[in-house]
Amino acid sequence: MAFCPPVERERTFIEEEAVPEQAEKADKAREFELKANIKVVGVGGAGSNAVNRMIAAGLNGVEFWACNTDAQALELSAAKNRLQIGAKLTRGLGAGGNPQVGTKAAEESREEIAAALQGSDMVFIAAGMGGGTGT
Repeated sequence: MAFCPPVERERTFIEEEAVPEQAEKADKAREFELKANIKVVGVGGAGSNAVNRMIAAGLNGVEFWACNTDAQALELSAAKNRLQIGAKLTRGLGAGGNPQVGTKAAEESREEIAAALQGSDMVFIAAGMGGGTGT
């Protein structure tokens, strides 16, 4: 058996600073890919107040929505996304504490609600029991 001398290979060195930078970019790309589309919807007066509190507390990484039959209360919401439901039924005057009116308002606005929730991975609904819209 003949002796073969080792093959000389050119050595390449990676700059130390380049590796962490590339790793950081990869981490950010993975984070973007794995980020869930989370929506928090405040329904009615109490739910809208809960959303306002979350926004004021600086909760990040979620899309906030306010949903109400009362157009005037909806205008006061800190949420960028607002949905008035049952506009024909209530004429923007609210459900008057009647849960049946709140149910009919949601049914009237079923398509708008579905469009608002489109593409969500998770939806959290904040509502108070005892009024009309959230109940």
